[in-house]
Amino acid sequence: MARARDGETRIALVTGASSGIGAATARELATRGMTVGLVARRQSRLAEVLADCQAHAPASRMWVADLSDPDAAAELALRAWDEFGVIDVLVNNAGIPMRKRIPNIKASDVERVMRINFLSSTAMTLALIPRMLERASGTIVNVASIAGRFGVTTEAAYSASKFAMCGWSEAVAADLAGSGVKVRLVLPGTIDTELWDQPDNDPPLYRGDLVPAAETARGIADAIDDDRFEHFLPDMKAVVEAKVRDIDGFMAGMVSFHRSQQEAAETGGNG
Repeated sequence: MARARDGETRIALVTGASSGIGAATARELATRGMTVGLVARRQSRLAEVLADCQAHAPASRMWVADLSDPDAAAELALRAWDEFGVIDVLVNNAGIPMRKRIPNIKASDVERVMRINFLSSTAMTLALIPRMLERASGTIVNVASIAGRFGVTTEAAYSASKFAMCGWSEAVAADLAGSGVKVRLVLPGTIDTELWDQPDNDPPLYRGDLVPAAETARGIADAIDDDRFEHFLPDMKAVVEAKVRDIDGFMAGMVSFHRSQQEAAETGGNG
């Protein structure tokens, strides 16, 4: 999968690449022979991932950036293109959690989550699409969440940002059909990342098994050249289909889950 443009190595720009799914995806793409551009705010962590990538793809490089500013994110995307000469794949992965039960969440919390999880990714996409269209080639991979297909209790702001990414991805993919520029939507489920343990967040209600980030990264790498638009990692499509068939029943189940997990937490149980 690593070759394109008459034998040249493809170049991927991955956001949120200092840990979790982003770091695992950068490493996976590098092992498959792609040159990788890494974007995240934690310089030391990002440098560690870069070193791993350069062992397989020496031309890989990194940019330290805070993606809470969409305008700065767009400028960085163009800078990366100029320094590499091209970006073949943009992986919009950067994101933060926001676990706060209504009414404890503030409007500023929602705004911050939307900027990082959605608006910066759209800004980077809009910055690069004209150049991709000029070449009639490119792939945008939007890493949303299963929480973008159904609202998750205590995660209203996070779900909102991921719903936005899902709707955006569908519409952009339709707009770009036949242009040579592809859009792929990835919907991770319960993945083993740092998002489960973050300051200023309520403890997660979910206490089940977590999928390794490396497994999700392999799915993202495969999605780049897959013909399908939507990719559930792991496959939780049946849950979404159940919601569509019976939204009232789904909502009742979500409320029941919330209450049972709260009771388990209060009594010291495992849920």
